[in-house]
Formats: sequence, structure tokens, C-alpha cells
Amino acid sequence: MSADQGHGLSLEFRTPRGSSFTEFLATRAPELLPGAGLRAGGEGVVEAPHGTTIVALSFAGGVLLAGDRRATMGTFIANRDMEKVFAADDYSAVGIAGSAGMAIEIIKLFQVELEHYEKIEGTLLSLEGKANRLAAMIRSNLANAMRGLSVLPVLVGYDLEDRRGRIFSYDVTGGCYEEQRHHSVGSGSLFARGALKKLWHDDMPEEQGLSVAIEALYDAADDDSATGGPDLGRRIWPTCAVVTEAGVRFVDDERLEELTQAVVAGRRGNPGGAR
Repeated sequence: MSADQGHGLSLEFRTPRGSSFTEFLATRAPELLPGAGLRAGGEGVVEAPHGTTIVALSFAGGVLLAGDRRATMGTFIANRDMEKVFAADDYSAVGIAGSAGMAIEIIKLFQVELEHYEKIEGTLLSLEGKANRLAAMIRSNLANAMRGLSVLPVLVGYDLEDRRGRIFSYDVTGGCYEEQRHHSVGSGSLFARGALKKLWHDDMPEEQGLSVAIEALYDAADDDSATGGPDLGRRIWPTCAVVTEAGVRFVDDERLEELTQAVVAGRRGNPGGAR
């Protein structure tokens, strides 16, 4: 038995490398990268479910991320209760808009990337480092984006060094931009952004921040058919992740139902939401 066989792993797995799992995968098995098979095959736009809308905003003590639950394919509703907000690691979360399947693949790889870095380096990657690594993954998907499989995430996290919540947005080429106060992406983002501008203010408590995020998604759904509004009959509420110094925490359905019902009741008879 050879020395390599005796260790159970071939030499390439035991050779010291960098801390990027994505780079290792690109060298060892590039066919396993998100969308690798699609990049190799032909031209033309691919029809696939798309997800919208994501909003992010800062509040006193952290930052939160919220998304509606609808995925569409053309004029059809492909899914009514899709999850679009994910924890990336203990102190960051990602919301996805764009091609649903491609986005979920990239986010899963991003989660492994951060976990791999922590195990290799023995420390958490900085928030800016996380933002830059996600940008590189989006950049590698540009060929698929040109075929209609674009991925537009929003990354939020708590910066343990600066002791504050931060928001990062992206374009399809992998450009990474830090946003201030609040941001939204997806087909309903223009309507959500208008609501955020009116309702957001400095040093909001978490409870008010959640209500503002839900109102922004409500306004997006009111004018954008691809954005799902609160579904009272099916009891489908937005997904909300809160990121503070204590880490990532998802808001439970009971609390979301209470907040959403309050927003809906406040708009009854006054759908414009003027105060």
C-alpha cells in the first residue's frame, strides 16, 4: 500500500493550499461549480424560475434582511413559499433575487466557502472579505447571466470590528457596493425603495425596522406582479433575518404573522399607506 493510500486521501487533498474552497473546487472538479454544465452548452436564453423582492435596512444595534416568498416563470407563479433569505455564517445573511436555482447553488457554495475559511485559518473572515468573495462568485457566473440566469444577492452582516451592521449590493458583473441605511433588489425594488425612503429613520428599534421592511414588501407586491404579498389564507409571511452582535436570528412565524397582520390592518381602507 502506498503512502497516499495509507492516509485515505490522495496527495492533492493533503497539499497545502489557500483558504478558498471555491478555488480548490475550480482546480479539482470545475464541473461541480454552480452552472458549470450550462456554461458549456450552447446559446440562447434559459427560462427558469426567478425570485424577487429583497429589502435590507439598518436599525439600532444591527441590520435586517427580508424577502417575499414568490418565484415566477414568465407570467406564471412557479412557487408561492420559496425561501430567499439564508444565513451565510454566524454573523452574515444573504438574500437572493434573480434566477432561483442558480442563486441557491451559489449561496450554498458561499456558505461552504466561509466555513472552509474558518476551519483553515482558525478565524472568521472579515465582513468585507465575505463581500468580496461573494462578488467573485457572481463574476464567475457572468456567462450564465447573459443567458438569463442572473444572480443579484444582497449581503448583510454585523461588522465585529466596527460594531455595526452593514449592507452590500452587487451587479451581474460582480461589482460590489456598500449601501447606506437601506437597499432593495428585484423586480419590485423600485416600489420597495420608495417605501423605505419614506419610513426609515436613524436609530429605529428592531421591532419598527421589521414593520418597515414588511411595509416595503407590501408596497412592492401592490405594484409588482412578480412580488408576493402576505398570503393570509395560506399563512405565508415574508422571511426576515436579523443580524446583531449576537449573530444571525430568523424571526419566527408567530411574530411575523402579528407584524404582517398589523400592516394589513393599517392599510385597510387606506391602501396607499399615507399617515
